[in-house]
Amino acid sequence: MKYSLTALAVTLTLAACNAQSATIEASEQAKALAKQTIIVDGHIDVPYRVNEKWVDVTEATEDGDFDYPRAIEGGLNAPFMSVYVPASMDNSPQSTQLAHMLIDSVEAIVARAPDKFAIARTVSDVREHFKQGLISLPMGMENGSPIQGDMANLHHFYERGIRYITLAHSQSNHISDSSYDLRRQWNGLSPFGKKLVAEMNNIGMLIDISHVSDDAFYQVIELTKAPVIASHSSLRKFTPGFERNMNDDMVKKLGENGGVIMINFGSGFVTKEARQWRAGMSQARNQIIKTEGADSPKLENFEATYREQNPYPYSTLSEVLDHIDHVVNLIGIDHVGIGSDYDGVGDSLPEGLKDVSDFPNLVQGLMDRDYSESDIKKILSGNILRVWSEVEDYASKSKS
Repeated sequence: MKYSLTALAVTLTLAACNAQSATIEASEQAKALAKQTIIVDGHIDVPYRVNEKWVDVTEATEDGDFDYPRAIEGGLNAPFMSVYVPASMDNSPQSTQLAHMLIDSVEAIVARAPDKFAIARTVSDVREHFKQGLISLPMGMENGSPIQGDMANLHHFYERGIRYITLAHSQSNHISDSSYDLRRQWNGLSPFGKKLVAEMNNIGMLIDISHVSDDAFYQVIELTKAPVIASHSSLRKFTPGFERNMNDDMVKKLGENGGVIMINFGSGFVTKEARQWRAGMSQARNQIIKTEGADSPKLENFEATYREQNPYPYSTLSEVLDHIDHVVNLIGIDHVGIGSDYDGVGDSLPEGLKDVSDFPNLVQGLMDRDYSESDIKKILSGNILRVWSEVEDYASKSKS
């Protein structure tokens, strides 16, 4: 469907107004439940954030979406730290070096504040840290590029604490095709990628199918002997044509596998209006380049000007809940979790879920939709901890 820029601007402005009016306020009951429950977030980009511009997240910070005081306020106590390596570094020594540096940065957070944080390598660690009042920092690698086609690297990163690998990111790599990349050099997984799936099963490493192409997803499901995760993906039903999200058939296959989809909060993952806004901005920029050239002064501060004239259509907490509802309706309560993408999606977070202090708002929204306390706990952590435990158990049995 095509829109004129004027019509698109009106549509997006209305969406932004609707978002502002749909905020959910957390009750004391919701705040208490958030703090009394382990909350696992499948994907937070703190390591790359502090690598680009160092801040001490053990204390309050002025920007970003995560720091210790806000995590305590929101009840977040087991965020997976994303060890993100850009796709441009695929299969290079630089990718491996950066991954190690980002792991170092997570270890440094714990070293600065061992009374606040601890590295979590197992489900038992997460539960024990919760009892001790510590925030667990399990780690996942976003983009398998640092493996460099060498299983020894996989084992080394496991020893360093990496507990899931997102097989690809924004480009096809030596492991898998990417949902964002029109090049499908492997038509799914590479020969090495297929071997990697088996070895990840064997050592107890969670397989993350966020970012991979549809073909790669189905091949992973066919090959894996343990449940898999989508650490930060939402549903294509609400964002038609956006392959980065999962369609209903994929969600059903994930359910049959026993896995869990962890819902991404970024507005562009939640609503088609946010995706259309991004497309409209690109169209407007390209039109200026076409008519006035790449040196046009209108391109200076273009995005800020465009945002002022066309307010970004932030999604709402209610629309995030729609994604959770849809998963539950398709495959049941046991297969959905949270993968916010905090510190990774920039200024695109929904009203009511602007940073990690807002998890009680999510709990309140679930309560308002008549989810039971036991079901809310499954969404907050029970489902992902169950999958992680099953992956640990499979590896333990394969070694015996």
